[in-house]
Amino acid sequence: MLRGLRGVLVLAATLAVTGCGTEGPVESTADPAQGKQLFVQTCGGCHTLREAGTTGSNPVQNPSSGPNLDHAFSAPRREGFDDSVIAETVRQQIAYPVPPMPKDLLDGSDADDVAQYVALVAGNPKAEVRGAGPAGGGNDPKSLFTTNCGSCHTFKEAGTSGQVGPNLDQVHPTYQRALTQITNGGRVMPAFGERLTKQQIQALARYVSKSGGR
Repeated sequence: MLRGLRGVLVLAATLAVTGCGTEGPVESTADPAQGKQLFVQTCGGCHTLREAGTTGSNPVQNPSSGPNLDHAFSAPRREGFDDSVIAETVRQQIAYPVPPMPKDLLDGSDADDVAQYVALVAGNPKAEVRGAGPAGGGNDPKSLFTTNCGSCHTFKEAGTSGQVGPNLDQVHPTYQRALTQITNGGRVMPAFGERLTKQQIQALARYVSKSGGR
């Protein structure tokens, strides 16, 4: 999602002053709690962010994974970059993504919410945003899927359109196949065996296989 961050931060700070070539400042009404939920659902499959409880995926196994945002923003934060500059940087990266980050992930107020959230918490070990639902998605299977899988998989029933992993409307996995894949991962997919409970994994496998027609 976010690459070459220091240079981008400097550019963002310059553009913010000149008002040229940007999406405009992140709205003051941006909601970081909503941004947290959107981040987990849309970005957490590829990015590690402590406050969101996301761990992304292994960049060696998955070239499409993005950087650890706590690591990426810790140095700029130490150098004194303001939260508003970080928010604007994130907003620009969403609006004008650099491959392998996909296009059209978020726009409008949703993009503002995510940018504001990341600006408040990335690289800040004490930051906490309340008011958002649990990062893991609870035990509701649809919520579990959108939270943990939707950023990588297209699945009509869940309303997701990820492009990193297989289109599950086309694959139609069986329960056992889904259970094994979710638990152990494989290829570019991270293993969720130690990130979700056994009950959550079973609920996800049932949801994917039943909704997929098997």
